[in-house]
Parts: sequence; C-alpha cells; structure tokens
Amino acid sequence: MSKSKKKHKSPWTIFIAIFLAIAAGSILGKDATIFGISLYAIFDVLGAIFLNALTLVVVPLVSSSIITGIARIGGESEFGRLGLKTFSFYIGTSLIAILIGLFFVNLINPGVSHVVPLVSEAEQATIAAFKEGLSHNEGKAFVDVLMQIVPSNVIEAFSRNQMLGLIFFSLLFGYSLSKIDTGPSAILQGFWQGIFQTMIAITRIVMKFLPYGVFCLVAKVFMTTGVGSLGSLALFSLTVLLGLATFMLVALPLLLSLIGRVSPLRHFKAMGPALITAFSTSSSSAALPITIDCVEKRAGVSNRICSLVIPLGTSINMSGSALYECVAAMFVAQAYGIDLSLLTQFLVVLMALVTSIGVAGIPSASLVAILVILKVIGLPSEGIGLFIAVDRLLDMCRTMVNVFSDSCCAVLVARSEGEKGILTTDPVE
Repeated sequence: MSKSKKKHKSPWTIFIAIFLAIAAGSILGKDATIFGISLYAIFDVLGAIFLNALTLVVVPLVSSSIITGIARIGGESEFGRLGLKTFSFYIGTSLIAILIGLFFVNLINPGVSHVVPLVSEAEQATIAAFKEGLSHNEGKAFVDVLMQIVPSNVIEAFSRNQMLGLIFFSLLFGYSLSKIDTGPSAILQGFWQGIFQTMIAITRIVMKFLPYGVFCLVAKVFMTTGVGSLGSLALFSLTVLLGLATFMLVALPLLLSLIGRVSPLRHFKAMGPALITAFSTSSSSAALPITIDCVEKRAGVSNRICSLVIPLGTSINMSGSALYECVAAMFVAQAYGIDLSLLTQFLVVLMALVTSIGVAGIPSASLVAILVILKVIGLPSEGIGLFIAVDRLLDMCRTMVNVFSDSCCAVLVARSEGEKGILTTDPVE
C-alpha cells in the first residue's frame, strides 16, 4: 500500500519543485546572494552534482540493459521467426516515431525562441568549438563519430564514455552470449542481469533526489532567462505532444488497419486499462502485467505471442521515448544557437534509435539517454535543464505511447501468424 501511495505522490512533489523553481528563479534573478554567496552558483553546483549522479549509471545501465535484452531474445526457442518479426517491427516503428519528431521539431523550431545566454567562458568555448567544427570540417567530425562505433579497445571506450562503441559492443556481446553453451551463458546472463537490477536500484535512489535536482536546474535557467522561457517550453511541449499524437493516432492505427486488418478503435478500447496505468505511473515496467492481460484477454492475442512480444517490447521498444529524445536533443541545439545539418541530424536520429533500446522502463529514464545523445554530438549536458521542467508530464504521455506500440506489435505479429478472433468484438468491461 505504501508503495502505491508513493508512486502517486511522486509526480506532485516534482511539479511543486518545478513551480517553486520557476517562481524563485524569476523573482531572485542572477545577482541574488545569501551570506555573500551567489545563489546562482549554488544552484549551478547542486544541479551539476545531480547530473553527475545521473551520468554515473549511464555506462553500466545501458550496457547491462542491452546485453540482457539481446541475450534473452536470442535464446528464445521461437526467436527465429517470431523474434525477427518482433524486432523488425520495433525498430521500424521507433524509426517512424523519430522521423515524425524530427519533422515537427524542424517545422516548429521550439528552441529558436529560447537562446541560452552563455555565462561561463567554458560554455562559450565549448559551443564556439562545436560550431567551428561543424562549419569547417563537418564530414571529418562525422567520420570520427562513426569510427567510435567499433572501438579498438573496449575498456578505453568504456572509460571515456564513448557511447557508440559501448552500445555496439553490448549488442555484439549480448547476441554472442545467446549462442554459447547453456552453462556459461546462464552464468553470464545472471551476472549482467544482476548488474542491470543493481543499476536500476541506484537509478531509483538518484531519482529520489529528482525534485531537488529539478529545482536547482530549473531555478538556474529562470534566473538567467526569466519567465520568458515558458514560451519556448510551451512550444517544446507542443512539438513533443504533436509528434506523439501523430504517431499514436495516425501511424500506428494505419499499421493496424492496413497490415493487421483489425479495427484500431477496438484496439484502443481493449488497451484502455493498460494505457491509464502507463500514464499514471510513467513506467512501462509497472504497466507490464496489465498490458499482457489487456492484449491477451481483451484483444484476443494468444499467450504464446504475448509472453514473448510484450516483455521484449518493455525492454527494447521505446518508440515514444525515442521520439522525445530526438526532439529534446534538437531543442537543446536550437537553444544554443547551433544549426544542425542533415548529416548531424541523421546522427541524432541514429543515436535516438540505438539509445532507446537501452532505456529502462522507469520514470524519467529518458534523461539518461538524452545525456548520452548530447555527449555524442558535443552539446553540454546542462542542456537538459532547459526542458526538465516539463519532463515528467511528457514522460507520462510518452510512456503511454510506448505501451500502446508494444500492444500493436503483439496484434500484428499474431495476425501474421494466422491467429483468428483478434479484436473481432468490443472488449467486455
């Protein structure tokens, strides 16, 4: 009972922290001091500590998540046919979602109205160097990033947080792990599963300080930009919501109608309880049992399909999160006054697609993936402070999209396997 109360209480504490930070930052301004110490400097340091705590778990969390997920699906007895269909759908829909997000963020340009004032010399030097690199030798910079995909020394890549090399190695390791003898494979899978669960536990500990971290990051932004930045946050939120709505209400229903030959409206009705749970908890993992129940009992998909497709989707299918990560990275680039070419935007799309596989199904986990993308394309990690004020509300929306996408895959895979009686009648309430 206490856990349930805690889950429902958490969003409100974050919203309160956001409102207090907006008020405090706007009223105090950048020159406010306490006992002769700049409040801006205090918020800057505390916000940086919170970001460090988030990035602390990036390498082990992403690597263990990908390794365990790929090893599990590679070892499934029916992985050959069903796994290929499922994996292809998840990659395809995530790519569609990202491209929809990229279209809207380029159309609306939410970050253009929120140009970040570069206060410190380090920030100015970082952004100036990034702009110079883009304008003078963008092709070489892109090739250098591609070269990081296959590292010559994986330990060095891990120590330097070279995420592309980390992700490539984890994918290769996880797939190869599923192909070795059962005994050693079980030991290694247990080891990586233990690391994954431990990193999730550490992430949850860090997330307990989320209201305080959010307060410091948001207050710092509003001390320099004032309430005027709310306009760009409204545009950012509108961009994300338009992208999510287009994907969930247009793209996925078209797939259900054209490929699955089923009624999208009936599917929405069947998935009602799961969507409500996903929205309220911001966790696809928490909604997993209800999602399976809805797909199996209300939509009519067999347990054989559900037991493979839905848990796998919770691990690797984060279409809504991938869309959000792409829009967030582009928003930060726009806010820093950086015009990303199509080549660099392709890198953002690629990173959003790959990192979405390693996003844990817990609240605000996309912040970790966004930090990875910002690091790869060379933008300051402090950029997440520009939109973190609206992250939790958007997290609730994108989690609902993630769960709905999982359920659509289960229906499409079941239909491709020739199953009958799927969504033939409205679900009984």
